[in-house]
Amino acid sequence: MARALIGRTVRRLRQEKGLAQQTLAARLGISASYLNLIEHDQRAVTATLLIKLTETLQVDIAALSGMREKAIETGLREVMSDPLLGLDQVPEDEVATLAGSAPNAARAMLALYRAWRVAREDSGGIALPTGRRILLPTEEARDFFHDRSNHFAELEAAAEAIAAEMGVTAPSEMNHAVAQRLRQKHGLSVTVTALPGALRRYDPVGRRLDLSETLPRESRGFHLAFQLMLLEAGDAVQSAMAGFEPSSTEAGQLIRIGLLNYTAAALLMPYGPFLGAARELRHDLEALASRFGVSFEQACHRLTTMQRPGEAAQRGVPFFFLRVDPAGNVGKRLAAAGFPFARFGGSCPKWIVHQAFGTPGTVRVQLAQLPDGGSFLCFARTVHGVAAHWGEPPPVYVVAMGCDIGRADEVVYGDGLDMDKAMVGIGLSCRLCDRTDCRSRAFPPLEHRLSLDPMVASDAPYRFEPPKRR
Repeated sequence: MARALIGRTVRRLRQEKGLAQQTLAARLGISASYLNLIEHDQRAVTATLLIKLTETLQVDIAALSGMREKAIETGLREVMSDPLLGLDQVPEDEVATLAGSAPNAARAMLALYRAWRVAREDSGGIALPTGRRILLPTEEARDFFHDRSNHFAELEAAAEAIAAEMGVTAPSEMNHAVAQRLRQKHGLSVTVTALPGALRRYDPVGRRLDLSETLPRESRGFHLAFQLMLLEAGDAVQSAMAGFEPSSTEAGQLIRIGLLNYTAAALLMPYGPFLGAARELRHDLEALASRFGVSFEQACHRLTTMQRPGEAAQRGVPFFFLRVDPAGNVGKRLAAAGFPFARFGGSCPKWIVHQAFGTPGTVRVQLAQLPDGGSFLCFARTVHGVAAHWGEPPPVYVVAMGCDIGRADEVVYGDGLDMDKAMVGIGLSCRLCDRTDCRSRAFPPLEHRLSLDPMVASDAPYRFEPPKRR
């Protein structure tokens, strides 16, 4: 069954291609009246027809699935719920229509809202060509990777070409082969030493690469691969950024570093072998990390990139990815599975992401259902960094992933779960959640009036009235 927004998405893509309904229907082998029903969300789209749509409109499945529009819709709901804007409640169907029919206009609204928040909260002000910021560089970098489904064919090809030149056939040989190539082809000496305040330092004049002695083995391997990509993958990175103009030097550098990290991961975890191993191991992340000699977080991050366009056999399960610290700050976020992250506020306290801090090193699993009925298999585990010195707490994060519950049978973490009884209702954030029976609520929803009665003590922190629908 197609997602709710696919009709509006099909209509918009058809119009962008300059195709009449009759023309597109003929190419799809269906009647114009049937296509009209699809475009008005009155008919479901079969898997076969979905593939035909991607081929005819020359887009990937992610563009048709409505996931991007859903993410935009979530952002718009947050924006329009901000009490400082002084807006009356905007009906949800209007928000959905704007996200599905005019996504470029909706993205412009989100960009303006972000700029306004920066101007309100950051003394740096709104960025202009003079150098002031219009968008936080981290947010711009996240949007860059999200808008491209976190998959870059140019970088995959570059990594595969370098691996072929090195003649590596087994993951266990990769770190040694990378170090050898750095020495032989680029004349670099690699030293593991004390590096106060740094993990890696490259001296291009002295042809010296220093790695911190505090780095675990898998991290040293990744830094070696990053250095090799820094020297050899520049053209591929430029190609991946072609046509994109970052709003600031900082944003551009963040994106370039992210693309180099992507290419390093593609070298250490080649697309085909990694996808095959993921399916064989049923996405057991700890086993997958061990097989390729990488960290748990590196394996998780790489799993989100398995979305090569083309045949379904070349694509993995779409996963979302999140890394959060104990204070709830999100450092990394990728929404390949269509999970609608809240962009401007905290997440639900009932979500497994926050509970995983209580069981360090153990994978926690949850079946989570959003208010709109979307259900996800979520799993999360802590990862630890190294403290700079004794007495300083080491950095701790939770890395979380998840997929649509329809793909749960392909993931080992879904084994043995009762898909009905084990479901936990969560929200995007307390300020956007309409659930009336939540004992973990931190704030009342923005669009509801509080129901205050000194004669009744509710088991939920806040009682509220449903909003008046227009």
